Amino acid sequence: QVHLAQSGGGSVQAGGSLKLSCAASGFISSNCGMAWYRQAPGKERELVSTISFDGSTYYYVDSVKSRFTISRDNAKNTLYLQMNSLLIEDTAVYYCAVHTASSVCPFPYRGQGTQVTVSS
Repeated sequence: QVHLAQSGGGSVQAGGSLKLSCAASGFISSNCGMAWYRQAPGKERELVSTISFDGSTYYYVDSVKSRFTISRDNAKNTLYLQMNSLLIEDTAVYYCAVHTASSVCPFPYRGQGTQVTVSS
């Protein structure tokens, strides 16, 4: 059974850091590009970052460049998002998701979401 188990959210003051994790099970995530999305209250879901199946290629939305780092440990089937210099506008529910559509990747399966709250 496909499952993406997220952890690591929480509350932090502006300027602080958080690291999100997303542990995949039920499929071989190393075959798949993965992504982080976020959705703030009253706003549309936003693609934050993506990483290729082998970790060699990345994408970041402009608003998080130089502050967030996406990574993966394929031996652990785990995806990460290191978030530094957090801003109040980073407050949102963050979701990890499968980003590759193929016969072995359960696109567009996503995790349960984790709340990130940044306060002043």
